[in-house]
Amino acid sequence: MAGKKKPLVVITRKLPDPVETRMRELFDARLNVDDRPMSQPELVAAMKEADVLVPTITDRIDEALIAQAGDNLKLIANFGNGVDRIDVAAAARRGISVTNTPNVLTEDTADMTMALILTVPRRLTEGANVLDGSGKWTGWSPTWMLGRRIWGKRLGIVGMGRIGTAVARRAKAFGLSIHYHNRHRVLPAVEDALEATYWESLDQMLARMDIISVNCPSTPATFHLLSARRLALMQPSAYLVNTARGDLIDEDALIGMLQEGKLAGAGLDVFEHEPAVNPKLVKLAKQGKVVILPHMGSATIEGRIDMGEKVIINIRAHVDGHRPPDRVLPLKA
Repeated sequence: MAGKKKPLVVITRKLPDPVETRMRELFDARLNVDDRPMSQPELVAAMKEADVLVPTITDRIDEALIAQAGDNLKLIANFGNGVDRIDVAAAARRGISVTNTPNVLTEDTADMTMALILTVPRRLTEGANVLDGSGKWTGWSPTWMLGRRIWGKRLGIVGMGRIGTAVARRAKAFGLSIHYHNRHRVLPAVEDALEATYWESLDQMLARMDIISVNCPSTPATFHLLSARRLALMQPSAYLVNTARGDLIDEDALIGMLQEGKLAGAGLDVFEHEPAVNPKLVKLAKQGKVVILPHMGSATIEGRIDMGEKVIINIRAHVDGHRPPDRVLPLKA
């Protein structure tokens, strides 16, 4: 880019140091050193003057905000895979491209999903909390802290994309029987390798599984995919794990089922109204009925740096007049 004016790139949150350093080398990068989420007026100001905006999941880039974008803004390079908080269609109408960072968090998210599949039935969090120095633990007992064996249980995966498939690979190694529901059936070779059973009907799969893992994207079509009606189909002895997006599940209905003992437990890394967490979920966590994590499924150093590198590649392609490799197109109506 020698001899060219560097584009103004506004980054809404603090990114890993290697990523920020590289961005400073390549662009006129405005960093968020304090890592404080931008207010709405600050986002408006950034949209008005930036050539490129780099938002994260904590920013809602809706149609009203996009309408206030300056003429120079031609790229929203999202630091993250999901673009459910960006109005991609509104951006396209303004001639603004949107990119994301796909395929770099698959293994990290699958690791966390498998961790919750192990943690919830085996009551690992409850056990760890006993050893808090209060003297609650008096020694081993044959009938104390009994959980559920996962070997031989049926795992139903909702969304058999890259992450769902990666979860299935891990789960098969732990002796789980793999079942899945997806918009499209996966390749026969994948099914054969995983010994996976396809369910065209999500309802029928939910009613028969011991553990359900939610691994599909958040779109208008998948909002409350696991509705109160569908959650009620699950067996009282079943467990639910969600590391995808909070709004895929009717959270109030899930809370009610956990309170009434109509579900054995749940493991949640995402919530319907993030960053707010329903106080009822916090109470259930203290009672050992749910394990809640602060959206850390993709939180590895390697993953965050990989995401930053994807953002940089997309920006450089755009600045050089090429189509960014990870451009996101509006969903067709």
